[in-house]
Amino acid sequence: MKYIAFTFFFVVLLLCSCNNNKVNDTQSTDVQTEDTLRTITTDMAYEGVNKYCHSVYDWSVAKDNPDIMFVQMGEETDSAYQVVFRSYTGAFVHFYVDKTSGTTRMVEKVPSLNVEEEVGVIDLFDYLEKK
Repeated sequence: MKYIAFTFFFVVLLLCSCNNNKVNDTQSTDVQTEDTLRTITTDMAYEGVNKYCHSVYDWSVAKDNPDIMFVQMGEETDSAYQVVFRSYTGAFVHFYVDKTSGTTRMVEKVPSLNVEEEVGVIDLFDYLEKK
């Protein structure tokens, strides 16, 4: 009788243990889904940087000649997108958008003067439409 009671106890313990693992798997899937939703796409990187540039820089200078100012996609790495803004002054601002966090590092480069300087960090999600 004791053998049957111990066997029953261990089977119940095993089933409870397996059930807890299923709950944890569901929770980790929810976290993965949330992370996946925050993944930055190429379009999101371009849209956010473009909105930032239009809100910060004066584009009226380029009204008659739009080719002197632009935003375009640059190189892509495994972890970041590069978006490039060209100013009418000839300076370039390279935006390095982290694909998972949206943290965007800005580096201003003036090729004619051989100058390169970090100028700040923005959160790309501040410039994307809320859906």
